[in-house]
Amino acid sequence: MDGMTNIIELKGVGEKTASAFGRLGIRNVDSLITMYPRYYLTYENPKDICDLEVGQRVSVLVRIDSEIHIQYVRRVKLVTCVGRDQTGTISLVWYNMPYLKKQLHRGRDYIFCGTPIFKNGRITMEHPEIFTQEDYEKKQETLQPVYPLTTGLTNKTVSKAIRQTEGYIKAIPEYLPESVLSEYHPMNYSDAIWNIHFPESKSQLIEAKKRLIFDEFFIFISAMHMISSGEREKEEGYVIPVCQEAKELIRKLPYDLTGAQQRALNEMAADMASGKVMNRLVQGDVGSGKTILAVILLLMCAKAGYQGVLMAPTEVLASQHYETFQELLAPFQIRTALLTGSTKAKEKREIYEAIREHQIDIVIGTHAVIQEKVIYDSLALVITDEQHRFGVRQRRSLSLKGESPHVVVMSATPIPRTLAIILYGDLDVSIIDEVPAERLPVKNCVVNTSYRPTAYRFIAKQVQEGRQVYVICPMVEESEAMEGENVIQYAEMLKSNLPPSVRISYLHGKMKADRKQNVMDEFSEGSIDVLVSTTVVEVGVNVPNATVMMVENAERFGLAQLHQLRGRVGRGRHQSYCIFMTGSKKKETMQRLEVLNRSNDGFYIANEDLKLRGPGDFFGVRQSGMMDFVLADIYTNADLMKQAADAVKELKNEGFDFSRLRNSRLEKQISLAKNL
Repeated sequence: MDGMTNIIELKGVGEKTASAFGRLGIRNVDSLITMYPRYYLTYENPKDICDLEVGQRVSVLVRIDSEIHIQYVRRVKLVTCVGRDQTGTISLVWYNMPYLKKQLHRGRDYIFCGTPIFKNGRITMEHPEIFTQEDYEKKQETLQPVYPLTTGLTNKTVSKAIRQTEGYIKAIPEYLPESVLSEYHPMNYSDAIWNIHFPESKSQLIEAKKRLIFDEFFIFISAMHMISSGEREKEEGYVIPVCQEAKELIRKLPYDLTGAQQRALNEMAADMASGKVMNRLVQGDVGSGKTILAVILLLMCAKAGYQGVLMAPTEVLASQHYETFQELLAPFQIRTALLTGSTKAKEKREIYEAIREHQIDIVIGTHAVIQEKVIYDSLALVITDEQHRFGVRQRRSLSLKGESPHVVVMSATPIPRTLAIILYGDLDVSIIDEVPAERLPVKNCVVNTSYRPTAYRFIAKQVQEGRQVYVICPMVEESEAMEGENVIQYAEMLKSNLPPSVRISYLHGKMKADRKQNVMDEFSEGSIDVLVSTTVVEVGVNVPNATVMMVENAERFGLAQLHQLRGRVGRGRHQSYCIFMTGSKKKETMQRLEVLNRSNDGFYIANEDLKLRGPGDFFGVRQSGMMDFVLADIYTNADLMKQAADAVKELKNEGFDFSRLRNSRLEKQISLAKNL
């Protein structure tokens, strides 16, 4: 067996199972063993019912205090009973498990493990695991990995397949240079791979994850060094001066540029006029006005006789930018085109030809703008929006479409400068840390679930006044594959809590692109009053009439992500509000969320987030979602990122030949890191 062995050769993996693995991108042994668990089920000491927190998985030791009832509800067999301890009672519910009537007995003690919810006025656990006290004590000694699954795959199937690769895993050679191993003393690579799947203890799991997270950062930063090595000496580039049309556009804007916008614009204009290639990151807080700077720069590029490109991460955002550009550039005879994956084939061919013949000055689109068929005549400026959604290789692919074009990458994710320097070491950095004066600050409140009826009344009042509302639902860990159902169910529940006249719809990541686009168009046009969504709306939505953002289970998100979500409101002339709803009573949770209550400054929030998170949660799920790392989180694992950056820096100073890493088993991972 080696890394390229097809998984169908493993015992118990037939064609159907292999096909299910294939849907997750798992086709050989290497991809199988790096299919890391999403999180781990741990079995802590049972809590009293009075101490339970809604939405937090927990165990309770209770005595069954009622008969075991079976009732039929819409063809579903509902098994219900009541458990009691010295502090209160809890309702227990199972679906289509009628055999439990014989397994459970009134008057006996059991331990139930699950996630409490508040339903029909009482604390309820649906589908909890059932243990005797003796069985539970044995369970407490284990960590149960939970994998990303799809139809036809179970945790048991994945674990069984991975166990068969033990010999191969244990034989994987170490790849880190000796100087790094002796300096940082990480767990051996092969041991880390084995222990992330089958940890002997919590401490072993923590060390395994630390090693693999260090690897992700080390590989990523090494790949950046290998790509940009020798490129810091500025190449000759297109000379693009500030044109009269750009000055006229700025003069005709209905507002003045902020000092921070003007400073960033001056830095970029100086770069483009210098005759040297610009490589610059523009970090701007939500609502700080990065888009108008992109419009000005691309207008300068077009008027200098060259072509420019703006690449956005989603079709929704690309379409939004296209409309903005058309409106602002209409007086200047600038020819623009929108190119996305859903552009019709005939229209695509026409756009390709127009780009090649330089009948288009500015191309706006998604990844479609870097496809092989797109040939530019004289590409001089490349701007990528929401940089954390793209990576080193993607922006490199775009810049290679021209002969040393200027490159600007923009991000609305406020990253502390110390981390930004590590992540974007190959770029100069401009920061826009002011919000336009005419924007009303968003009013915030952090509340517990008892406030929900009041929040619904407030939402109804805002809709009555002609405003629109977002409601964000997180994905519950145990059912993340069911994100669509969670959102749909919440939308249905809202319909029974809001007046019938309120138009409610939903949006989630499992929907097809054209359906998502239609929903966003309807919301933008005002034909939807309340949009229930997952964080798919975090990027690329501009609806000035939306004045309320309500986030359910806000404790499940990182502060930077909550700040991004909050940026979807406060974009118009009406006062906007953000309601952070939390089901947690923990002091640390409230302390974190209060940071959002105190400030609308994304850079302050990012730094506070970094301070408050402390060491990483090695048993949970990443929250920042940036850079598409598998395990690593730039906030919770900032210490490991700094270690990896220091290690790469030390190797560079020693004159280490990073191409030697290509001879290791991790050549493929380094290649992937370049593609992040």
